[in-house]
Amino acid sequence: MTSSSPSPSQHPSALAVSEELFAPVSPEVEICYQTFGSVDGDPLLLVMGLGGPMIWWDDDFCTRLAAAGFHVIRYDNRDTGRSSRMPQRVTRAQLIRAFSTGRGKAPYSISELASDGLALLDHLGLPAAHVAGISMGGMIAQTMAIEAPARVLSLTSIMSTTGRRTVGWQSPDLLPTLIAPRRGGKEAYVATNALVWGLIGSPDFPVDADFLRTRAEDTFDRGVSASGVLRQMCAVLTQPNRTLRLRTLHMPTLVIHGMADKMVHVSGGRATASAIPGAELILIDGMGHDLPTDLYDTFVEGIRRTADRVSAPD
Repeated sequence: MTSSSPSPSQHPSALAVSEELFAPVSPEVEICYQTFGSVDGDPLLLVMGLGGPMIWWDDDFCTRLAAAGFHVIRYDNRDTGRSSRMPQRVTRAQLIRAFSTGRGKAPYSISELASDGLALLDHLGLPAAHVAGISMGGMIAQTMAIEAPARVLSLTSIMSTTGRRTVGWQSPDLLPTLIAPRRGGKEAYVATNALVWGLIGSPDFPVDADFLRTRAEDTFDRGVSASGVLRQMCAVLTQPNRTLRLRTLHMPTLVIHGMADKMVHVSGGRATASAIPGAELILIDGMGHDLPTDLYDTFVEGIRRTADRVSAPD
C-alpha cells in the first residue's frame, strides 16, 4: 500500500470522486479513505459503525452531501475494508464478559479509533472538519469532539449512544447471531449479511434485496475480518460513560435515532441529545439500525443545517 492525498486535479467538479487512497495514521495502522466533492467544500468526515467499511456510506448518499457543499471524506476504520488488521484475538468468553459487565481488556479503545480519525485529518492537512458518525462511528465522533473539540466544527451522531450502560442497550436476542461462528466464503457472508439486516433494519423502510446482496458482495471483495469485528465489538462494550464530558461540548450538534432500533435502543440517542448543550434531536418512526435511502434527504439536510450553525450561531 502507498500513502497519497487527493490533489485538486482529482476534483474537477463538485461531484468528483477520488480513488481509494491510503494514510499511515500510526506506525501500526494504515487507513483507506476516499473523497467526494470539491476540496473547496466544507470538510466532512464520515465515520462508519461496527464491522462496516466506508462503502456502507452509500455512493449516492456521499454524492448528495457533496452536492450540498461538502468535501466528503469516508474511510475504513482499522479492522475493516482495506485498512490495517490488528493482531490481537478476542475469545467468545471475553466478549460475553464484556457484554455482561462492561469490563475487560479490549485490544484497542474507542479513543484509539477516534485518534485514527484525527490522524486522517492530519494527513489531509485539515485543522478541523465537520464529523458525522453512525452507531460505533457515532461513539468515535463523540470521542473526537470530547478529546479534540477545536478540530470538530459540528457533530452529527446517528443511532448511537453515550456509553452509559443504562441507555442505548442492545436487544439481548441479537447477541447469538452477532457472535455466532461464521462459515467462510462469499455466499455464506452474503447470507449472514441478509440475516443480520433483516433483524436490525428499518421495518417501515425495507431495503431492496438486490441492493443488500450487491453491497455484501462488494464488502466481501474489499476484505472482511470476523476477528476484526470482535475487536471492534470489545471496544464498544468496554467504552466509558461519556455523559459528563459530553456536557462540556459547545459545537453545533445533531442527534438522529430510529424509534425501531434494536441494535442501539433509542434511549441512547435521547441521552446523547440531552447531554450535549443545544443539540437538535430527530427521532424517526419506523427507522431501525440502518440508513434507508428514503431518508437520505432528511440526513443530508440535517447535516447541512447543523454545519451552517457554525457560521450562523443561534
